[in-house]
Amino acid sequence: MFKAPLFSGVLFALAAGLMWGLVFVGPLLLPEYPATLQSFGRYLAFGLIALPLGWFDRDKLKQLTRADWIEALKLALVGNIVYYLFLANAIQRAGGPLPTMVIGTLPVVIAITSKLRSKAPGARAEAPLTWRRLLPSLGLIELGIALVNHVELEQLKADPHADLARYALGGLLAAFAVACWTWYPIRNAEWLRAHPDRSSRGWATAQGLMTLPLALFGYGVTWLWSTLSGDTFAMPFGPRVMDFLLLMFAIGLFASWLGTLCWNEASQRLPPTLSGQLIVFETLAALSYAFFLRGSVPQLESLVGVALLVAGVVWAVRTQPSAADAHPN
Repeated sequence: MFKAPLFSGVLFALAAGLMWGLVFVGPLLLPEYPATLQSFGRYLAFGLIALPLGWFDRDKLKQLTRADWIEALKLALVGNIVYYLFLANAIQRAGGPLPTMVIGTLPVVIAITSKLRSKAPGARAEAPLTWRRLLPSLGLIELGIALVNHVELEQLKADPHADLARYALGGLLAAFAVACWTWYPIRNAEWLRAHPDRSSRGWATAQGLMTLPLALFGYGVTWLWSTLSGDTFAMPFGPRVMDFLLLMFAIGLFASWLGTLCWNEASQRLPPTLSGQLIVFETLAALSYAFFLRGSVPQLESLVGVALLVAGVVWAVRTQPSAADAHPN
């Protein structure tokens, strides 16, 4: 049986993955909207949602120092704004599957980066995890991702109208998104685990509040650029006003705030080498949503790949240090 902190941490990571998978849906449902508008629109909604939450969490937010707010600003910029700018552009250029596959490498990239990275000053020490215990689960995850990738790439090759240069650019932009989201969860987890007495909900709200001015500035610049360049796109909310607003606020609430809250709860319960691998839940959710929007059933090879991804996650959970070591507080 799994120990309580480990089990609850995995459940929180699962919930975060299910909600984060929604971010792959927006660019597919609103293909005529610029990726910059979708990115700033989503985080403008996130920031507005965080305002009343900030009032309810004001006592928790008062505990944050100036250095904490600066850290929240950095996390908001890299992990929210810049990440989704890359991802939304990638999805619009390459469709849903390719960016999902590239983002699917995050469990491996983050786990290896966490393993190689020096412990940050003030970070809580973790029980040692050897490469011998880490590599089998990483191998299963990587093999599962490779199988899913193979199916999608074969479908791409079979499309006579495919723009390979556009797809390649989408893949490159997705790789930049991976870089942003390799940095974000590691840095975020380090702060949370160095401050076990702080509220994870308050920290999620703080990042939302720091996102608001960034998104507002970016939205304004996008609007100004559209006006000065003579773009015919109907600013400020595009041709499908209600669809755009509802989708932005839905993603802002579920994927941005609630997803971040769940991930913060997971980060406080799990060592970074494990939490990095559990981002595989986002990949599984995104693939499920993509197949649903396609109205198609995954091929056998894709299903085997998904099974290997899940097996890798289960293996990772079972080979972690004991709960006392992983979450001593």
